[in-house]
Amino acid sequence: MASATGIPQHNPIDPDTEGQADDTEPLLGRPGDASQRADASIIRNLVLGTGIIAEGGALLLFASIWASVFLSPLILFSVHPLAQSLGVLVLVQSILVLQPTHTGAQKQVGQKLHAGLNLLAFVSFLVGVVVIEVNKFRANGAHFHSVHGYLGVITSIWILVQYFVGFTMFGVPALYGGEANAKKIWKYHRTSGYVLLLLILATVTSAVETDYNKNVLGLKLWALIVISILIVLGVYPRIKKQKLGL
Repeated sequence: MASATGIPQHNPIDPDTEGQADDTEPLLGRPGDASQRADASIIRNLVLGTGIIAEGGALLLFASIWASVFLSPLILFSVHPLAQSLGVLVLVQSILVLQPTHTGAQKQVGQKLHAGLNLLAFVSFLVGVVVIEVNKFRANGAHFHSVHGYLGVITSIWILVQYFVGFTMFGVPALYGGEANAKKIWKYHRTSGYVLLLLILATVTSAVETDYNKNVLGLKLWALIVISILIVLGVYPRIKKQKLGL
């Protein structure tokens, strides 16, 4: 049965514990350091532990790009960095809100928020890609003439696959032969997502060498590297070992 949001109502898939106690130990820190408290709002997950570092990095990236765009002449292409930076901001929220959940009830809420935020991020990324294609078509511009362009294509394909698998595992587990089979690939989906985040940050950072940034925005390489490091330092120490099968 589906809810008003269109997300199926069923018990959350729990691929981490098969009748065993939850492992709440993060990659860095003690068990429970990056786990949602029973009486805490799920919104606090966004800044729990090192999450506040990632939150700061994501907001700094968003603010830097949007300020640079709006302080420059606005053209059709301007939508691309605006949409992509919004997508990164929302994507980071989708990761941070789900990571600390560890009980069935928490995971059910976290999975819905994760799915909804990822859908919003996907739409934002899609808008950015469409604008690029329209702009290149109108200007008869060349494709694949920069590292940023190549990384962008690889990242876009990876995002499509990642989102398809993620949404179907949660919403249509029957495609995998049922929830029992779907949950077996959750750890691979998570691992892929964390690698994808690194690729997205590399793609964003590579944009500093594009003509648009050099001639218009003026974003600095060192600044984007520092911001990317902040996001990595905030997200990855909170990864739960058992959720990756470690």
